[in-house]
Order: sequence, then structure tokens, then C-alpha cells
Amino acid sequence: MVAGQVDVDERAGRRAQSAVITVFFVHGLLFASWAAHIPHIKASLGLDDGSLGIALLGTPIGSVSAIAIAARLVPRLGSRRVVQISLVGYCLSGPLIGLSGSVVGLMLALFVWGLFQGILDVSMNTQAIAVEGARRRPLMNGIHAYWSVGAFAGAGAGTLGVAVGVELSLQLLVLGIPVMIVAGLLTARMLSDRIDAAPAGTVNLSEPIRRFSRGMLALGGIAFASMLCEGAAADWSSVYLRDSLGGSAAAAGLGYTAFALAMFVVRVGGDRLVAALPVHRLLPLLAAVAALVFLAALLIGQVAVGIAGFFVLGLGLGAVVPSAFSAAGRLPGVHPGVGVAGVSGLGWAGFVCGPPVIGQVASLTSLPVALGLVPLLVAGVAVGCARVVALRQG
Repeated sequence: MVAGQVDVDERAGRRAQSAVITVFFVHGLLFASWAAHIPHIKASLGLDDGSLGIALLGTPIGSVSAIAIAARLVPRLGSRRVVQISLVGYCLSGPLIGLSGSVVGLMLALFVWGLFQGILDVSMNTQAIAVEGARRRPLMNGIHAYWSVGAFAGAGAGTLGVAVGVELSLQLLVLGIPVMIVAGLLTARMLSDRIDAAPAGTVNLSEPIRRFSRGMLALGGIAFASMLCEGAAADWSSVYLRDSLGGSAAAAGLGYTAFALAMFVVRVGGDRLVAALPVHRLLPLLAAVAALVFLAALLIGQVAVGIAGFFVLGLGLGAVVPSAFSAAGRLPGVHPGVGVAGVSGLGWAGFVCGPPVIGQVASLTSLPVALGLVPLLVAGVAVGCARVVALRQG
């Protein structure tokens, strides 16, 4: 048994799994619920695009800053306790965004919210690794699928809130307080993975903890490339389909929708696929196909083909980050919380870097040329997933 995983019975494993699924759903629900309010926030504060862009950096900066904190807290307190603490902070800090009265206040509120987001992200993924170990089967992709379900629900709730004139702070309170209570009660079912709380013989710390071991850096590099492509798809798909290919506004919105749907589909079926085919063979196959199809879509340059390209791109990347997190929890001599924090930090860095990198290259060349970086990176993901030793250990 690997670091931080405890030997529990099947019933306890199922109860812990239901609890961590709920937390993943809540994380996605609140994360996506505020997006529809961004235009209103922009107008109410009188911000231009540049000021808004600077303020929006608060969330990813906070999430990246959370990595060092989570890497220290999770091994000492256990992922269950850190989930409980960060869940409360995440739910209660969200309404501060709607109360901001300036660009500085907005950025600070988003920073605090992003900080709790990042700590919760690391701790809930660490708990998911413990549940995987307890149940002795691949579960990470399916658990991440519930984050996608929560995000879809949150996006819908935010859109509805804007339509009926509900203020952002009230909406986040109405959503946050009930889910905090429900999810908080369920966290009592989570597994204890504190180093000093695990039964004798169930924690392997024979080697000193290395925060950035070679395996962690390799998995982090894969997560960085994958999430850079995710960020590029999120921010540039609609611009590409509308401005570069001349698609309608409705068609432009289908690019990221197709990408997100594909990621959900592959995560729902990902655990069965991983059980049937080793992950170091499955992920390279999916990523290689995605790289080829997306490159072909860029070369063809038609709206319908472009949408299909984003769909296949989602299929190729959907299982990469969950598998990288799962492998991070199996690194020898490294507590899962430290492994997940390192890989998550590098992944978030890629997500933050992706959109501006694509934008800068596009300004020097063109957007289709800039998006050509995506299939190159996905091809790199395919090679990395085939060669990284940590993904062969399951």
C-alpha cells in the first residue's frame, strides 16, 4: 500500500467515495456559477477590458499560491480535515466578490476565493486517491466527471440568476450555505490519511519526502501541457470559430461546449477504459488521435470541422489530469498531498499561461497558426504519458 492510503473495509470506502464525489460536485458548482455575472460586475464597477482582465487574474494567482499551503497542511492534518476547512472558506468567501467596490477589491476577493479553491482542489484530490486505494480500483476519472456535472449545473444556475436579476452575492450565499452544510456533514465519512493517524504498516515513508522529485516533475509537465491546451480551448475556441472561420455567434459557442462535453464523456467511461487498458497505453492513444484530428481541423479551416476538432481534443485530454493526479498519489516516499500539490501547481500554471501565450503568438502571426501549438503540445502529452514511469505503476 502506498503513502497515505489506509486499509478500510468496502463499506467505508463506498461512503468515503460518495462524500468526495459530493465535494467535487460542489467545487464545480460554485466555480462555474459566477461566470454569467462577469459582464454585470464589469459594468457596475465601470471597468474596461484591460482592468477586468487584471482583476480576473486574482483567482488563478490565488489557486497557484494555495499549492504551497496545501502541500504543508494535507500531510499534517490529513486531507479530510483540510477539505472541511477549505470547503467552509470556499463557500463563505465567494459572496465577497459581489460586494467588491473597486478593481483592487475585486482582485483581492477573487484571490481569497481562488486560494480556498486551490486548497480544496488539492485536498479533495488527495482524498480521492485514498478512496481509490481503499476500493482497489480506478475511480479518479469518474470522480472528476462529477466536477463537470457540478460545473454544468453551476453555469445553468448562474445564467438563471442573471436572467431573474439575482445579485451575485445573494446567489453564492443561496448556493453556498446549503451545499456547505450537506457536503460538510458528508465529509465525516472521508478516510483519515494523516501520517500519524494511519495504522501501522499502511504508510510508506521509507524515503524522505521530496516535493519535486523526478516523477512529480514528469507528471507535472504532462499536467502543464494538458491544462495549457484546456485554457487555450476555453478562451480562444469561440474567437477562432467566429473571427477566423466566420462562424455565427451560436456556432462559435459550440466549440468549447463540444470540448467540455467530450471531457465529461471520457471521464464517465474513463475508469472502465483504464481497467481494461493500461493507462500508459490508453492516454497516448487518445492524445495522439486528438493531436492528428485537431491539426487536420486547423488545416481544413471549416466551422463544422473545427467544432468536431475541439470535441476530439476533449476526448484526448479528458483523462490526462485525473490520471496524473492518481499517479502522483503513488509516488514512492511522497505523501499524496505533496504529490498532488506539485502536479496541481504545475497544471494550474499551464492553465494560466495558455491563453496569453496563444494571444501573443496570434498577434505575431494569426490565431490559426497560434492554435497550431495545441496539437504539438498534445503530441508531447502522448509521448510523455507513454514514457513516464509513474503512469505504469497502478
